[in-house]
Amino acid sequence: MKNLALLLIISGIIVASACSKNEKSERFLLLTGPEWATDSILANGADARQDPVFGKFMGDARFNTDGTGFFGIYTGTWRFNVAETQITIVTDSLPLPIVNDIIELTKISFKIKTLIPNQAIPDQPIKIRMTFKAK
Repeated sequence: MKNLALLLIISGIIVASACSKNEKSERFLLLTGPEWATDSILANGADARQDPVFGKFMGDARFNTDGTGFFGIYTGTWRFNVAETQITIVTDSLPLPIVNDIIELTKISFKIKTLIPNQAIPDQPIKIRMTFKAK
């Protein structure tokens, strides 16, 4: 009888751990649910929608559940950090991955900020802030 009880406990633990690995976090579901439309982009506090470099991020963004997506004119991959407070975007079109701090993520709003290397003044990175609305 003790062996049966032990077997049931072990089976329960295995089933519970298998289920939790397949469950997606609330932040994952919030990010991958809607398609996002860029609402604003600021570079060092100034509107950068018409900027020839930063303006390319304007448009729609989609974060697919398989870790792929599109971000303005770029396609690539994305991933959360362990705490899901940052999102890293990797694309062959850019020389470095872009690590973004998540300021807000709700059903209708997604806001991020990041630092981009400044080729003109290398010791002064450009501060980028983007906001999105769910479509």
